[in-house]
Amino acid sequence: MNSKVFMGLRIVLGLFVLVFGLNKFLNFMPMGDMPADAGAYFGALVNSKTLTLVALVEIVAGLALIFNKFGALLALILMSVSVNAVLFHATLAPGSIPGALVLLVLNIAVLYGYKDKYKTLLS
Repeated sequence: MNSKVFMGLRIVLGLFVLVFGLNKFLNFMPMGDMPADAGAYFGALVNSKTLTLVALVEIVAGLALIFNKFGALLALILMSVSVNAVLFHATLAPGSIPGALVLLVLNIAVLYGYKDKYKTLLS
């Protein structure tokens, strides 16, 4: 992958997760209406402080990707957030899945860009 394209994808993914991670604390983007089941599940995530942990992972991953420090590790960790976001939206709130799909595609592209860093791990 071209290094400039990879750098652009890495920074876009970093900004994407940084903004959404900060939004979980600062609430500057309204969430809108959710189906009842999605709201119940989301409420359980908030009450159990799981969403706080997800927000912290997103913020740390976003900063790591933007500044290219431990980006390969955080992109791998962020993959669990990406898959869970897609599954949440696919099963509970399908009307709002495009953002989760963008997150997943960006995450896969960045993981592919870091593929050389994973060679020793996978051999």
